[in-house]
Amino acid sequence: MGTNPVVIRRIMAGLRDRGYVRSGKGHGGGWTIACDLATVTLRDVYEALGRPELLAMGNRTEAPGCLVEQAVNAALGEAFDEAEALLLRRFGEVSLAALSADFHTRLAELGGSLALETNHAA
Repeated sequence: MGTNPVVIRRIMAGLRDRGYVRSGKGHGGGWTIACDLATVTLRDVYEALGRPELLAMGNRTEAPGCLVEQAVNAALGEAFDEAEALLLRRFGEVSLAALSADFHTRLAELGGSLALETNHAA
């Protein structure tokens, strides 16, 4: 996945704590899905991951006394809040089952097989 294993373990632990996945040790172990995909949404996953920042852009607080910064933050704050609320609402409408179905449709269109290690790099 091209990231530090600690990051992956932290992500998986959040999903495990919510009961979405479980892990097994030893030969044949690893992570498996432990929930009904139809009942879990992208918002559920987002919350299980600790509600990370959604927008890379947001109000600045580098110079709280700066009147220009204050004016910009006042003008954009409500827009950022509305955008985040809309995105979270949409996350709540997308189930993992819907994502799985879309994946399998796309896989079938490719002939039913792919090499995960190489196809994700594109």
